[in-house]
Amino acid sequence: MLKGANRNQFIDKIIGQVKRRTRDFSGISIYKDFGKIYINCNDDDIDAVVEAVKPIFGIVYITPTLRIDKSMASFDDAVLELLESVKGNGYKTFKAKAKRSDKHFEIHSDELNRRIGALVLRNTDLKVDVHHPDFHIFCDVKDSIYLYATRYKGTGGLPIGTNGRGLLLLSGGIDSPVAGYMMAKRGVAMDCVHFHSYPFTSERAEEKVKHLAAILAGYTGTIRMYSCNLLDIQKAINKQCPEDEMTILSRRFMMRIAEAIAEKYDYQSITTGENLGQVASQTIGGLNVTDAVPNRVVFRPLIGMDKIDIIAYAEKIGTYETSIQPFEDCCSVFLPKHPKLRPTVKGIERSESKLDVEGLVREAMEALQIHTIKQGEIE
Repeated sequence: MLKGANRNQFIDKIIGQVKRRTRDFSGISIYKDFGKIYINCNDDDIDAVVEAVKPIFGIVYITPTLRIDKSMASFDDAVLELLESVKGNGYKTFKAKAKRSDKHFEIHSDELNRRIGALVLRNTDLKVDVHHPDFHIFCDVKDSIYLYATRYKGTGGLPIGTNGRGLLLLSGGIDSPVAGYMMAKRGVAMDCVHFHSYPFTSERAEEKVKHLAAILAGYTGTIRMYSCNLLDIQKAINKQCPEDEMTILSRRFMMRIAEAIAEKYDYQSITTGENLGQVASQTIGGLNVTDAVPNRVVFRPLIGMDKIDIIAYAEKIGTYETSIQPFEDCCSVFLPKHPKLRPTVKGIERSESKLDVEGLVREAMEALQIHTIKQGEIE
């Protein structure tokens, strides 16, 4: 589990997530001890509970565990039951690994290891290999004795909410959901803002984005989605500014609106799925011009990644199949034939001087819609 000075705070955050994800199981109880979280559940629910808690950020590994009392009356039976659980895995060698956290317990670790080893050798064809065993039989002595042999890899990262609150610019594409996942994995509690150009873009396009948010909510918990119609701003830019600056001017308005939402609803950071050199607005010049707008940190976790790596990530977290559905987004509206590749702040500000920037942002904020996206569902 997690290490460091904030361990208890982090573990409490994880326990909150575990409670939410296991609330539909009967007979569940949860407690923590020595930096680990224990979930008591019915035997028939073990596999389902493991799958339910796997996506929780901050969990390094998950292991089904047998818990027995320290009278040792059921110790041998428990070891044999544990062996049954790994039967058929093709293992040929093992190593016993006992740890006696309760120093008052009368049986020392070496003696526990010998007892486990003797039981296994007497009842199976497995051999001892102390250097490179096929699997370990772990025995932790605490308030009770815990026996386990199988470990499932968790998602890792930091618990949600331990690194502040962030606002994700979420489109219907492949990149931004991955960016949101990556920052959430670093402990940022993530909500999102989606820009559309209805009726130039369809309601189905926005539904697609809600589905992406619902997939992300499977990792982060409930997400608040701010839905902003950018069409009036795009029309104003199209009418009064150079065509080749359409994309970069739109991006600056998105940042202004994200900044306004962050200010109003208390987000400390903004996250985008931008990637250097991927599209015309993502040149260094374009990013400089965009970065000049917000007054808070902007995270771009994909900035140095190749597209093929981003796609692999999207497939891994389950957003790819939704992202490639062919619905238009606001960036395709008034798309310039030859976007400006080397914009300057001074030049862009000169173009913006023709617009009522504050008024356009204010009107967009007044028309903002807010949706609550829960894990696996849309309200």
